[in-house]
Parts: sequence; structure tokens; C-alpha cells
Amino acid sequence: MNWKKLTLWLAAGCLSLPAIAQQTDTTLTYRIEASGNLSDGTYAPLWFTANRYGLSSQKPNSGYIRAGLHYGKKLNRHWRIEAGLELAGAADQVSGFVIQQAYADIAWKFLRLSIGSKERPGFPLTKNERLSSGMMVEGPNARPVPQVRIDIPEYVTIPGTGNWLALKGHLAYGAFTDWNWQEDFAAPETNWGKHILYHSKSLMFRIGNREKFPVEFELGLLMAAQFAGAQMLKNADGSSTVSVDMPGGLKSFFKAFIPMSGGSDTPWGDQVNVEGNHLGSWNFALTYYLNDWRFRAYLDHYFDDHSQMVWQYGRWKDGQLGIEIDLPKNRWLSAIVWETMSTKQQTGPLLYDEFAGTLGYQVSASDNYYNNYCYQAWQHWGQGMGNPFLPGPIYNKDGEITFKSNRVRAQHLGIEGDPSEEWNWRILISFARHWGTYQTPLDKQRKQFSSLYEVSYTPQWAKGWGATVGVGLDRGNYLGNSTGGILTIRKTGKIF
Repeated sequence: MNWKKLTLWLAAGCLSLPAIAQQTDTTLTYRIEASGNLSDGTYAPLWFTANRYGLSSQKPNSGYIRAGLHYGKKLNRHWRIEAGLELAGAADQVSGFVIQQAYADIAWKFLRLSIGSKERPGFPLTKNERLSSGMMVEGPNARPVPQVRIDIPEYVTIPGTGNWLALKGHLAYGAFTDWNWQEDFAAPETNWGKHILYHSKSLMFRIGNREKFPVEFELGLLMAAQFAGAQMLKNADGSSTVSVDMPGGLKSFFKAFIPMSGGSDTPWGDQVNVEGNHLGSWNFALTYYLNDWRFRAYLDHYFDDHSQMVWQYGRWKDGQLGIEIDLPKNRWLSAIVWETMSTKQQTGPLLYDEFAGTLGYQVSASDNYYNNYCYQAWQHWGQGMGNPFLPGPIYNKDGEITFKSNRVRAQHLGIEGDPSEEWNWRILISFARHWGTYQTPLDKQRKQFSSLYEVSYTPQWAKGWGATVGVGLDRGNYLGNSTGGILTIRKTGKIF
């Protein structure tokens, strides 16, 4: 099946669906932005790099200029169309030219079809994107993955429940676009991935009726996968040869949707487990509304195989626990976020899969989060797809596409305020401890403190101009010490 032709066919069909409807509202807006940062460390401060949709660098000095257009049209009969294109030129990043966003969306009522590369916040569990440390599975830390996506982006009440039960979710297939970077980055005698495909899906429920009772409970599941493609071995002379060629037919798309063991055309590990690299998270949230206050607690429980997914050993020790507080409108403090995260346990250090048939039982431990023997790592363009407290392969000096430390415990605090409509400030303070991996532990426990102190100014008289100034301060013996500054200037406006 020619998936490029299928994608073009879907896009053409989407754009033609509401053609008979009359236009009721149309907007075209633009954004131009330039950003640069300087620091004195081996790496840039963590919060100069993390959660910027991959348009950033771990290098101590880097920058970019980006420009984009966004088109929106509201039609009658509840149809809506949106499209966006955003390009960037970068210095000291993984690529000098970046297509950051290129997408087309068509929506009808609560249902939306989105095609292309788009900056999508974490889903389905929403967090404060400015203050949270990030998502466990996928969020704003890495460059967007181009995809065809059907979703219900906001909660929709289920008929007949008296507004007490609502749901949202999505289904997506796409493709990672970083194989040229992987080949350049990989050191001789190491592996890299080529033409890897992407899949994700989620379903989230909300129980509660805020008009009658000020408490809401959310629960749901997110699952994602890497599948198809090939594992390549980079030879000593710089050339590459196929090490593992994974199937990519229609059956593989189905096995990405419903995880199943691989056939004889897959590696032994996929035959005894499931085809492809699968991971996900259970998501829970409890929200309480008190007048103009909002209190929210959430759990983002990460899993890398079925043992953590189904609570096989009676304990969930890994994941992210967070508390959000939105305050009544005031001059100085508007929101507070505290999070604690752990990926240290991973169901334990031992893996008995290969002895299951002999011993009569199976122990599914040593999950090796975000790493995979065939697809290398859950990353895109060197940045981890999940939480930035686990630094991605881009930090590796040995050219290996893997997470060197996936056993981490971290504490994080984010606060922000809006002294006026023109001024905003935020502070991020984090502390992480690293143990390496079960297979390759660090020589000792490593510690890393990371912080960001930022002020934004958007004067009304400047007609769309704004600036953000930040100071980053990192101290520790994992990513090292670094002090730096970052300046971002932007201009936004309406063309019509």
C-alpha cells in the first residue's frame, strides 16, 4: 500500500468535504520570532532545551529565526478548517533548516481530522504546559511527528448521562523523520533507525458535573508505538547496512493498534513479546473547584510492557505525581505546579522471558524505559519524546542513540504570575537524581539542579511585538554546571 498517496487522498478529501458550506468567518494570522541563548557550560541549561518542541539545542550557544502563517475558517453546519505552516532557520541545532509545522485540520462539531506536523501539547492528560516538567510518554519535548490523526480534542458529554460522563481521545499513525540525523549522529559499529513508523491512541473519561458538584475525576489510557522500518548498522568506513528489516505491511499497522507477537519475519524478541516497541501511560486526575480557586492532582503512570500496564506485581512505583493550583486573579501569583517523578524501579532488575518455558513462569522486569533493542530509543531528532528529566540521545558524546540514564527520581516546582496584561513571569526549579540503567549503571549516584527565571513583556502600544528574557542556572555532576541567558523577540498579528 502506498501510504504517501493515501495521505494525499485523505487530505484532498478533507478539504473538499465542506466545500458546499458557506463561509462565515475567516482569519489569517502570522508569527515571526527570533531567539538566541548563550551559556558557559558544556551544555545549555536544561530549561533552555527542554519542552520547546525540539526547536532548541543542548549546545551552550544556539538560536533560531522562525516565521509562520495560520489560517482558520469557520463554516456553517459546524464545520471548521485550520491550516498552518511554520519554517525556521537554526544555528547550532540538529538541522539548519526546519519545517516546524505544516498541517491541515478539518473539524465537524467535536470531531477533528488533522494531517501533518503540528505542535501538539500532551494528550489526553492535560497539564500546565508552561509550568509542568512535561509528559511521561509524549509531549512538547521533541520535534513534532508528522501524522494522520483523528481525535476528539475536548471532552464531549455522553448522551443520557445527565452531563456527568464525558470522553475524549485520539487515533494516529505517522512517521519519524530523523533517519538522516540518526545516520550522521551514530558512531561506527552502532545502530540507528531508518523509516520508522509511529502510532498512538488514547481514551480518557471525565466523571463529574461541575454545575451540580465541584469535583471532577478523570481516568484514561494512552498507548504509543514504533513499528516497521529497519535497524541499520553503521560500519567502520561510515557506510550502513541493514541489521534488522521489520515488516511494514497492513498487518503491522494492525499489530501496532492491537499489540500482538511478531511473526517469523521479526526478531526473536518480538516473537516472544509483541511486534514493535510499545509503551504508554495510565492517567488519572482529580479536580476541585472552590469559588475562583482550582485545585488539581494528577498521576501519569508510565509503563513499558504489560507487567506495569496491568499491575502484574501489585505495585506502581514509577510515574509522575503532580499538583496544580490556579489562584483567583491577582497582581502577582496566578498558578503553582509541583511534581515528583520516578522511573527508578522498572519492575526490578531481572528479566526471565527466555526461561519462561523452562521454568513454567515468567518475570517481566528490567523494562529499560525509553530504550529498545531494535528501535534504539523513544526519541525524535535526539530529544526524548517524554519527560526531559531523562536527557535524550542528543547528549551522548559516544554517538549511541540510547538513553544513558533512565533510572531517575526528580522533584519539580513551577510558578508564574501576571502583574498586568503586559507583563508575565515564571520560575522553574528542578532537582533530579540519576542512576544510569540496570544494564549499565553509573559509577555513582549523580545529581542535577536545573532552574529557569523568565520575564515576558508584551506592550499594548507595540501592536503585537513582545519579548522574553530568561536566565538559566544549572548545577550538578550529571549534565554539569551552566549559567546562561536567553532572549526571544516575536511579532504576531492578523493579515485579515
